[in-house]
Amino acid sequence: MLRPILLLALAPFAILAQAAGVDPTVGSLNKLDRLEHFRDLGFGLFIHWSVDSQTGVVISHSLPGADEAYVKRFFGGLPKTFNPRKFHPQDWAALAKLAGARYAVFTAKHHSGFAMWDTKTTDFGVNQTPFRGRDIVRETLDAFSSQGIRPGIYFSPDDFWWLWNNKVEIQRHIPAVEPHNNPGLMKLALAQINELMTRYGDIDYVFIDGDPHQLRDLAWKLQPNTVVTRGAIETPELYVPGLARDTAWEACFTMGTAWQYQPQNEQYKSGGRVIDILVETRAKGGNLLLNIGPKPDGEIPIEQEERLREVALWMMVNQESIYGVRPWVITNEQNVWFTKAKNEDTVYAIVKHEADRWPRAQWRDFVLKSVQATPQTQVTVLGQHGRVLEYRPEVKPLPGFEQKPDGLHIRAMFTHRLQDNSKWPNPIVLKLTHVKPALIPPRVDTSSATFTAGTARLNGTIADLGKSTSLEAGFQYRSIVGLDASDRSIPWQNGPSTTVTAAGPFTLTGLDPNGIYEYRAWAKHPLLTVYGPEKRLK
Repeated sequence: MLRPILLLALAPFAILAQAAGVDPTVGSLNKLDRLEHFRDLGFGLFIHWSVDSQTGVVISHSLPGADEAYVKRFFGGLPKTFNPRKFHPQDWAALAKLAGARYAVFTAKHHSGFAMWDTKTTDFGVNQTPFRGRDIVRETLDAFSSQGIRPGIYFSPDDFWWLWNNKVEIQRHIPAVEPHNNPGLMKLALAQINELMTRYGDIDYVFIDGDPHQLRDLAWKLQPNTVVTRGAIETPELYVPGLARDTAWEACFTMGTAWQYQPQNEQYKSGGRVIDILVETRAKGGNLLLNIGPKPDGEIPIEQEERLREVALWMMVNQESIYGVRPWVITNEQNVWFTKAKNEDTVYAIVKHEADRWPRAQWRDFVLKSVQATPQTQVTVLGQHGRVLEYRPEVKPLPGFEQKPDGLHIRAMFTHRLQDNSKWPNPIVLKLTHVKPALIPPRVDTSSATFTAGTARLNGTIADLGKSTSLEAGFQYRSIVGLDASDRSIPWQNGPSTTVTAAGPFTLTGLDPNGIYEYRAWAKHPLLTVYGPEKRLK
């Protein structure tokens, strides 16, 4: 049994004061059938909007560390000018439905404490603005429900307005500001959850962005069928985990760099990049919660609308590969990603254009090593019936396939004219019916760290080589200092690697233990790189 030792020196990291990795699933009252339904939906719309959208500032987070003059202008001035005359949530909902979103989560209250609904619990909310008399939460949830999009709310237990009024230093993720250490703040948060869960009919999803202590239990008590997402399941921000999961989880992504509307210093992802994130998330068993940030007047910025419309066209063609699917035996073979129809032997091979675009009206050949055909197998391209290539009646574009010892060979043509210039830049999906797995993938596990002689040792295990004679194995790590509890916007760094020729443990030693970072084991198979679960070095 091999025990390769990998050496790596890391610079010390400052201690991060944040929630200490408590498993949110413990004590969860989410019903299993509701979680399964949530997993089937696959794609939701996140909406970040609050009083400080008027200045294009980061939502709420400009308050910690701000001087008294700024805080007074924020709390005293911004409500006086918040008047979104172009607020028409019916337009948001119609666009979301077109884009294929099956649920929506709206920020009822972010960390600043500004309430976007008609509440009696606080003097810092829409009731104190020129927009008084309008319940933004009610109108938004009603608009999405009318489109058949399941409603959800985002709620922050933190409340900077309450902290400021009670002369508590404005901060997050330290005991002094948590609701469970401030009876008055806990009373406020519970009263607000009570209003939100009793006034607006069924709330399918509740996203508690902070300590869910008592709050999620009240939500379940008031609406037993609600699914608490953050606070009860994994909800990574700005990254897709490396490991496919056979449980409910949700990746939260911005279209640019900001959650709220930011007119300056913003760099948007392309529509194709958004689609790629959706594909990777679904291939790994998660839901994508894609964020928009309305302008202060209530309109969606044109850059965000454009990307939703690009997603809308792709989903109009390929939604079958996104809804009601689960992970395949492997997530991808290079640039071909997979989803599998739930409870069926249908696999979707989603061809991403990482190196070159698949030109329209040209044949392309694939060899899929993880898929094996059966006598009943059929291969089609989603969105096209395979009988007609426009203006080319002599061409018969029906896909063909043949099972060979080295894999399933597929020849297909992309014929669908989706753009005037016939240059479609986004993924194309092959539908493979009545197929079965052709391989057992390798398995790698990330074990707990150990500490000896002032150093940290990261431990991993190759549980199965997946019929390979050898694998390259190693660890990745990233600092999470200065990041919010679920934000993982810092990219992974690669440590050294080694060749492993038998199942067994491997380790990385020589790490400075005085830091906070995440790590994960990995193993490189000829088809793809597989990862163990992420763990935190405390």
